[in-house]
Amino acid sequence: MIGDLLSFKGNQAAAKQAQAVGEFNARVAENEAIILRRAKVREESNLRKASERTIATQKVATAASGIEMSGSPLEALADSYFNTEMDALDIRYAANLQETAKKSQAALSRAEGRAKKQAYQLASYQSLLEGGEKAFNVMS
Repeated sequence: MIGDLLSFKGNQAAAKQAQAVGEFNARVAENEAIILRRAKVREESNLRKASERTIATQKVATAASGIEMSGSPLEALADSYFNTEMDALDIRYAANLQETAKKSQAALSRAEGRAKKQAYQLASYQSLLEGGEKAFNVMS
């Protein structure tokens, strides 16, 4: 009977711990999502800066050669802007995918924590009932 009571207390403590671990893992995943988002913002910013340097170099080279900014040079410049925007969109899309994955991981961690908590609570109630049954059998 004492063992059943101790089992009840142990399982109750394990239930609290399981939920705490699930919450901790969820917060870690959410923090990782924030870090990934910041990294992707920085990556997009670096892409745009590099693109601006390349475009500036193209403009200087075109002006130095005496060619007017029309026709092929203008098309090349437009392509540079277009490609930069497409690359930036790819970076944003990847960031959204990664952020969604981390948020899903956080939700899953919380759900696992709740499920484990419920399992431990059920086991604790079962041990308490078994102890009560044993006590009843001893007294009868």
